[in-house]
Amino acid sequence: MGADNSEWAPVGLDLSRPSAARVWDYFLGGSHNFGVDRQVAEAAIAMKPDMPELARQVRRFLRAAVGEMVDAGITQFIDVGAGIPTVGNVHEVAARLNPNVRVAYVDHDPVAVAHGQLILAGNPNAIAINGDLRQPQRILDDPALRDLIDLSRPVGLLLVAVLHFVLDDDPGPIVATLRDAAAPGSYLAIQHATHDGQPEATINMLEMWNSQSPEPMRWRTREQITELFSGFTLVPPGVVYLPLWRPDAEQPAETQPERFASYAGVGYK
Repeated sequence: MGADNSEWAPVGLDLSRPSAARVWDYFLGGSHNFGVDRQVAEAAIAMKPDMPELARQVRRFLRAAVGEMVDAGITQFIDVGAGIPTVGNVHEVAARLNPNVRVAYVDHDPVAVAHGQLILAGNPNAIAINGDLRQPQRILDDPALRDLIDLSRPVGLLLVAVLHFVLDDDPGPIVATLRDAAAPGSYLAIQHATHDGQPEATINMLEMWNSQSPEPMRWRTREQITELFSGFTLVPPGVVYLPLWRPDAEQPAETQPERFASYAGVGYK
């Protein structure tokens, strides 16, 4: 359960407005969320009870994608729209495979950034900075990011649970800016919500979120999401429903992968 008065909350934060990062933290069972976030989260769960399981599936994909990249030799990551780095975050997963991996977490939510900076204090290989995916060049130019990440060397770009908050007709130019700044050998991971094959209840949940949140979403088709990998070569199994991307060997086979309303994929440059 979250606490509405905490040392990690920036002074002056507007607690009347829910945050996608804090709602997601609630889905994951975290404590860095407020009453307004829990209210929206519970409304979403009432319409789609497997929202917490979706959050866990997204975190599983993130772990798998990071593992794939580290195995391929990636030693630095830029995680845009990182949210609040709760258990199983990128720098922890990567460090188990290579203790020298460096990670720059980027988010536009001041609570996510403040909490990230708190837990990363004293860690020379990871930072949390403020940045908005809709302004990718500003992220790339951030002095703290440039001090940690060497863009002349391959990097892992993580755009997980963030692109569906970009309302542009085509977010391709945003991704292209990041792609063009990345050295050959870099990787890109995307997880993106979709309305493909979704029942009315799920569409109603999206409409509820968009009516109550300052961070509305725009869900896209598999074709539109695949186009975001322009300039990258997809690794198997390509862009697939979220639970079908390199599922854990011990997890039961998913018979309704579309129920998570989400596609995922990884590509390399």
